[in-house]
Amino acid sequence: MLSNNTAIHVENISKRYRIGAQEERHHTLVGSVLKLAVQPLRNVRNLRRLTKFASGEVESPDIVWALNDISFDVKRGEVVGIIGHNGAGKSTILKILSRITFPTNGRVVINGRVGSLLEVGTGFHPELTGRENVYLNGTILGMSKTEVDRKFDEIVEFSGVAKFIDTPVKRYSSGMSVRLAFSVAAHLDPEILLVDEVLSVGDAGFQSKCIGKMQDVASEGRTVIFVSHVMQAIRNLCDRTIHIDHGRIINDGPTQQVIRNYLTGDSQNQIAERVWSNKHTQPGNSGFRLLGLRVLDSDNNRAQAFRTSESIRIQVEFELDKLIHEIGVGYDLFSADGSMVYRSYHYDDIPERWPEIQIGFNRLECIIPAGMLNGGSYVVRLCVLQQDIKWILNGTPELSFDVEFDHSRSPFFFKLRRGVIAPVLEWKRSR
Repeated sequence: MLSNNTAIHVENISKRYRIGAQEERHHTLVGSVLKLAVQPLRNVRNLRRLTKFASGEVESPDIVWALNDISFDVKRGEVVGIIGHNGAGKSTILKILSRITFPTNGRVVINGRVGSLLEVGTGFHPELTGRENVYLNGTILGMSKTEVDRKFDEIVEFSGVAKFIDTPVKRYSSGMSVRLAFSVAAHLDPEILLVDEVLSVGDAGFQSKCIGKMQDVASEGRTVIFVSHVMQAIRNLCDRTIHIDHGRIINDGPTQQVIRNYLTGDSQNQIAERVWSNKHTQPGNSGFRLLGLRVLDSDNNRAQAFRTSESIRIQVEFELDKLIHEIGVGYDLFSADGSMVYRSYHYDDIPERWPEIQIGFNRLECIIPAGMLNGGSYVVRLCVLQQDIKWILNGTPELSFDVEFDHSRSPFFFKLRRGVIAPVLEWKRSR
């Protein structure tokens, strides 16, 4: 029996998926005939696999456990962050809590009305207008038309899509869809609000509005679960954070402590170089494939430790299989406590808004100048963006490196100086 103070109870849940194999294509008559000949055997084999998958009789290479024996409780009014690498299982948890999918094992108990913002377009019917989708979502949440009427103007004003509210949402951009979806989820009085990293496709101003709205929701005593790669947003919003990796809970506790352990505690998993030689495992999408990510010294050697008097080079190697217009390749730099030091893109010092990157192999390097960073540990997280709204890669993969302070001759300038950067700036004296 759950207490009235518990909003969410998750007990030993696991989620299993079967990965489908890509069908081989044949472009010759002989190949097509052979395919027809062996297809019945393949059908029998696939049927056996599906039967075993459904019964849980045996594991096979095409089975993936997205979650493995996850348990936690969330109290009413609690604001909980969930962090972890891409593929860790964060979004799967939110889909289960939203009842979009069901766990393979275990159980979930929800005490309260749930509003959720997951993938772009989730919960919206593409053929309906924005107005119709607002009322549809209100009905799903159990609200009457009168209740939605009272909230409608506030929803539209917050979303900023008033001009398009009577347009079918299939004609909305990703950013417009997210604006309206978040506004609907946050304003229709959910007792539990679930928000995924999908907020990252919005502009910076709207992201700030969303964080503020989630803080308002939390201050009203409602429950919020927030998934994000942006540690600063997690720190600002959440008192408690859960770190998930490979479908398991690694850490659950005060946000500051969990973030610090996430960024620096598993240093054996954070290295100065990552290389992907297998085409099928290279991060990216159908047009962009990441080949390598490295931290290098000035002599082009891979390095994990630097002095602040040394320059640091971040190198990205990738392959474009087709021309991708309006692409930005960059990275976020975080300090050990999860503070974001800066974000840099390859086009920042180029007059063109979207300098074109050619098809084929590409190598980009960013130089962090000597005398800029303070002493400490840092994490590099790759970002690849298309048209300012669509992430190809966001926050993963990542690298780490350490910096020891040594770049000032002054006896008063030492490694304990406060701040995430420690530049030695020029001062001039005049009378």
